[in-house]
Amino acid sequence: MTRDDGAKRRKPTIRDVAAAAGVSRGTVSRVINGGHWVSPEARAAVEAAIESTGYYANHHARSLATGKAGSVAFLLTEPTQLLFDDPTFSILLRGAAESVAKRHQTLVLLLAGTDEERQNVAHFVGAGHVDGVLLISSHERDPMLEMLIASGIPTVACGIPLGHQDDVTTVSVDEIGSAREATRHLVDAGRSRIAMIAGPADTPGGKYRLVGYREEMGDAYQDALVEAGDYSTASGAAAMERLLERAPDIDAVFAASDRMAAGAISTLRKHGRAVPGDVAVVGFDDSGLAERLDPPLTTMHQPFDQIAEHMVDQLCAIVEGREASSITLPAPLVVRATA
Repeated sequence: MTRDDGAKRRKPTIRDVAAAAGVSRGTVSRVINGGHWVSPEARAAVEAAIESTGYYANHHARSLATGKAGSVAFLLTEPTQLLFDDPTFSILLRGAAESVAKRHQTLVLLLAGTDEERQNVAHFVGAGHVDGVLLISSHERDPMLEMLIASGIPTVACGIPLGHQDDVTTVSVDEIGSAREATRHLVDAGRSRIAMIAGPADTPGGKYRLVGYREEMGDAYQDALVEAGDYSTASGAAAMERLLERAPDIDAVFAASDRMAAGAISTLRKHGRAVPGDVAVVGFDDSGLAERLDPPLTTMHQPFDQIAEHMVDQLCAIVEGREASSITLPAPLVVRATA
């Protein structure tokens, strides 16, 4: 083997990255270990040099030196199947993975939908294998969330965790305001018998979207015009059946998820109701399903990429000892054919 062959096979070092970026080795080290006290220009140069040289940090050595694992968890406290059935989770996972990768860290997917899975996650997280947790779903009195809070593990929640609004940094959409806007859109369209298919009452979306609908309906609100589902298509179809039995004169429906809206539309068709001619329908999420439906679904758009990016930003701030704050994003109305 020639000397040139050996040079080609040699693993690139921090010295190589520094030379390629035109900065000191100390600057490279600071970028690799979180980017403290590094200008945006220098950081961009170092990141470009890392990519061009093919440099990989020794994460084990770095963790020993810094006390950090160099990874964060994407924690879904739902049955595993929902990761594949509900497109909102996969979009958030993609956004989180991209945001974490920009920071040269690793995203670890953790599922905690059963007691056994929760115990395994508690041991894994408690052992320091991740620096923090992105909590993607939560239910009121969720033992997983209780464990994270009690352990002091840096955590950022997607949505406002019921019962722990002041205990965890959150990134959420304006659930109440968005639900009011969805309901108002139906009212402004001349609909008078507006029903709602709410989500589970122990979830932030289930609770606060119902609050928004109720506030906007005002004196026209009726318990008989509300049914609940579990965000799934089947639950939306079943809820629509129950609503039609009680109130056959319904002329509009606001569903707390696009999947439940899709189920409602299938039931309306089965009963010979035209959408939107007889019954207008508005959903919530805009995760891709809405625009593929026939007719395309009017819905509230959750900016999932922004949510994921902000969650990672706030979690990194907590891990690095910087100030973090909860963020509320708008979920604007996207008007399509169903309303």
